[in-house]
Amino acid sequence: METKKSEVRLMKGNEALAEAAIRAGLDAYFGYPITPQSEILEYFTEQIPKRRGVVLQAESEVASINMVYGAAGAGARVMTSSSSPGMSLMQEGISYIAAAELPCLLVNVVRGGPGLGTIQPSQGDYFQATKGGGHGDYRLIVLAPSSVQEMCDFVFDAFKLAEKYRNPAMILSDGALGQMMEKVEFPEEGSLPHIVPDWATTGKKGRERNFITSLHMEPEKMEEINLHLQKKYKTIEENEVRYETLDVEDAEIVLVAFGLPARICQKAVELAREKGIKAGLVRPITLFPFPKKILSDLSKKIDHFLVIELNAGQMVEDVMLAANGNCPVHFKGRMGGMIIQPEDVLEEIEKIIQQPILQE
Repeated sequence: METKKSEVRLMKGNEALAEAAIRAGLDAYFGYPITPQSEILEYFTEQIPKRRGVVLQAESEVASINMVYGAAGAGARVMTSSSSPGMSLMQEGISYIAAAELPCLLVNVVRGGPGLGTIQPSQGDYFQATKGGGHGDYRLIVLAPSSVQEMCDFVFDAFKLAEKYRNPAMILSDGALGQMMEKVEFPEEGSLPHIVPDWATTGKKGRERNFITSLHMEPEKMEEINLHLQKKYKTIEENEVRYETLDVEDAEIVLVAFGLPARICQKAVELAREKGIKAGLVRPITLFPFPKKILSDLSKKIDHFLVIELNAGQMVEDVMLAANGNCPVHFKGRMGGMIIQPEDVLEEIEKIIQQPILQE
């Protein structure tokens, strides 16, 4: 097939992500519909038969993640997508894939919870995504887009990272980013080279049989694998941290936000600066690995951190660990599908800076 030139299109976030996956050389997609991410499956169903690859609507999320497991083991560039309750059903399979060290892309377009909740945007799955939502000591590489363009770009980044480290990578989006429409510039189709790895189960072919499993009955062997995985995660933390900063050089109070709230906080910083308040912003792009060092360094120079999330304050713990008591860490958020406004953030900033700073 002839490679298409780069082009700009107006698209929904979910559809831009799906188009990016096809252009990134997707071999197979297995998934199950759930709002607000069903457009991903729908787009693949329409487009993949015209182009390349396999798309299959499985009978459940449990089935789809195990199909991903099998395809990844065969060396395919493979992905699935879901929203919060569906992603919960996949956790056992994700743990198996992480233990077997197989690369794949997971997309969670988060909705309000807990329970079946609502179809509105939320960030309530931060713990699940960044701390290992299933059983055992494993980690996912987690990227958090804040625009439709990044919904496209992070597909390429996630596949690269997953394949580099033989580890599942997740794009943690939300219902608003999945549904909003923005201009997107797509790279050329086929611009991400795809080579079947030598560890894949592609048949013996004159070499020793490849054996992929997550089952090891001997505790010594299981510990050896765990130690290997922890060493890999440490390497990822040392080499793959990504973040953005805004006006932190002279800031007295720094906002910390990822995804959609980071865009809202950009406006809040602008409003605060107009009122003479020295506010800044750190936007974690990788949620794992988390940008600890920049937050640790800033904590020694600023008066306050203010964490903004669409949940009950799940990222707060990571910010507090990074700050290590050097400055107070505050939180402001909305839950259940409600979106915080820049004026709400500004009001919280003003409230915080009026508080006296306790001296030791």
